[in-house]
Amino acid sequence: MKSFGDMVKQAQKLQKQMTEVQAKLAEERFEATAGGGVVKAVVDGKQMLRELKIDPATLKEGDVTLIEDLVMAAVAEAQNASEKQMHETLGKLTGGFPLPF
Repeated sequence: MKSFGDMVKQAQKLQKQMTEVQAKLAEERFEATAGGGVVKAVVDGKQMLRELKIDPATLKEGDVTLIEDLVMAAVAEAQNASEKQMHETLGKLTGGFPLPF
């Protein structure tokens, strides 16, 4: 059985590794499109929107509701991809033990 000191050292090591992984994830980019590429959203590893592109031809059509829906769909998909990657990557460090992120 490990001593309390060993457990504290292990926890500190895990915390350092998680901080490093989170920093790397923050630099990654996750892209998603909606409407057949009409809208493209790019988020980082912290699910923050970093880029949004809308095909100018869509703006000329003037269907604001459609454009809003496509933007929401693309952003949500990119954020979901980012979150999934974060959970998979951090889950490897924790051995699958669920931690709040």
